[in-house]
Amino acid sequence: MDFICPATKSKLTLKNDYYISAEGLKYIVVNNIPRFVNQNNYARSFGLQWNRFRKTQLDSYTGTTLTEDRLRGICKGNLNVFSGKDVLEIGCGAGRFTEIMLKHKAKIWSVDLSNAVEANYKNFCENENYHVLQADLYSLPFNENCFDVVTCIGVIQHTVSPELTIKELAKYVKPGGILLIDHYAKDYPYTFVRKIFRKGIFLLPYAMRFPLTKFVVIMLWPFHKIAWRIQQRWIKSNRGERLRKLLLKLSPVVDYHTVYPALNNKQLREWAILDTHDTLTDRYKHLRSAEEIENVLSEIKMTEIKVWHGGNGIEAYAIK
Repeated sequence: MDFICPATKSKLTLKNDYYISAEGLKYIVVNNIPRFVNQNNYARSFGLQWNRFRKTQLDSYTGTTLTEDRLRGICKGNLNVFSGKDVLEIGCGAGRFTEIMLKHKAKIWSVDLSNAVEANYKNFCENENYHVLQADLYSLPFNENCFDVVTCIGVIQHTVSPELTIKELAKYVKPGGILLIDHYAKDYPYTFVRKIFRKGIFLLPYAMRFPLTKFVVIMLWPFHKIAWRIQQRWIKSNRGERLRKLLLKLSPVVDYHTVYPALNNKQLREWAILDTHDTLTDRYKHLRSAEEIENVLSEIKMTEIKVWHGGNGIEAYAIK
């Protein structure tokens, strides 16, 4: 898979630590990862969290099949769609989905706008079917119509324009290839308290945002544990459930006790720090309905479109 210059579309040639275009434009390779964007961009908070929590959401680390199950759902139950295929993964993060696609024999090109590519590379660099690069999905160093499968999971809602993002992703799918995406739904729990915290955090210097988020989770986590135990003890009564629902409205902490009971307490707290930071520090947070996602896919002439509620909100499968 040749890299092309995002600006001129000419083929890039690797020389020393640079990919160089025929016109003389250079793109540096740092720590074995080609870089096509500036390191400091609006996604850097994601880079920070994934480098701190490099293995947190990997199935191989949690000892669960949480990620594999989620990806299987988006693939309509068939993970063999990746076997032997050229796969473009946009917004790879530390690689929770990278791991599953490699496990199912994908030849994968993982891309992230942030330096989360560092964590991804450390996790999977020994796999011969793996490639990673730091790039902007709106300016990718690939020819269009060249991937069998394009995935973008947990990402589109955090981009400047979800509609434009979906249209860009579809450009890189081969005719007959598959596009797999998801998006936050309209009922995403973006509570009043989280909105207030998020506004406050953006008033702080960047270096203070993660420490503050971690401090808030650590301070409130005992209350989340107690509320969960009370709910379990009063399982035959609605009182425990009502108490916990009240806490989830008043606390900005992301709590997966109900959603992921297979995780132990240490893992639940780790996921809470990671995803609370994720939901309080993302630059963009869009919500869309299943109908809106389907309309975009129809507009760009995708076929066999399937859109449903699942995963983080809305999931979609379509063929070009």
